[in-house]
Amino acid sequence: MSNIKISIITVVRNRIKVIGQAISSVQSQDCQNIEHVIIDGASTDGTLELIQKLVGEKTVLISEPDGGIYDALNKGIVNSTGDVIGVLHSDDYFSDGLVISQVAKLFEDPSIDIVYGDLDYVSSIDSDKIIRHWLAGEFSQKKLSWGWMPPHPTVFIRRSIIEAYGAYDTGYRISGDYDSLLRYFGRGKARAIYLKRVLVKMRVGGESNRSLRQIMRKMVEDYRALRQNRVGGFGALIWKNISKVGQILKSAK
Repeated sequence: MSNIKISIITVVRNRIKVIGQAISSVQSQDCQNIEHVIIDGASTDGTLELIQKLVGEKTVLISEPDGGIYDALNKGIVNSTGDVIGVLHSDDYFSDGLVISQVAKLFEDPSIDIVYGDLDYVSSIDSDKIIRHWLAGEFSQKKLSWGWMPPHPTVFIRRSIIEAYGAYDTGYRISGDYDSLLRYFGRGKARAIYLKRVLVKMRVGGESNRSLRQIMRKMVEDYRALRQNRVGGFGALIWKNISKVGQILKSAK
């Protein structure tokens, strides 16, 4: 068993239909040195009651109003105790029970700051139907300046990196994850290793792509994050979105 303790943070509010699978996928991991921190935003649809029935001794549960997803994620980080932090959204689940043990094994190398992998977007109705396969690929600073980003739910970060370069900027409503990764990979020059496999399944219909207005807001926030972190500009924003189209077309074949 690895000596590396991994904390998984899940933020949820009124997601009674999907939260059970997220929790189950954490509990089914073969890694024993794991902690699940669930931050519930004062759910009113029975989500909290379901969570209370499902949680185990390795779960930290906090239920109270928050200032949005990034405020809630920061709360999860503060209330976690792991050497490594990962995020599993309420709509997501790990692809199998070996994910965390494989991630922990890589972090046994003290020079590794970040581990990440691939992600499948799946249908909200049929989780066996892949809508988009996000092949992350190897990291390089050049790719970062052209809009490259690993799938956020597959990114596991050593706590020391978060402490050195800050957690989530609550000034963002949609792109706080992108901003944080630009800080860690860009300014932080974190040493990352790519685990070449699908780590997480994500249901389509997330906050950033629910409407044209949200898509436009995300693009504005993405551009702000790029400029704020001095990583790239408009060209990076364009290539970031073009790459998504290619992934969708490949998955449709």
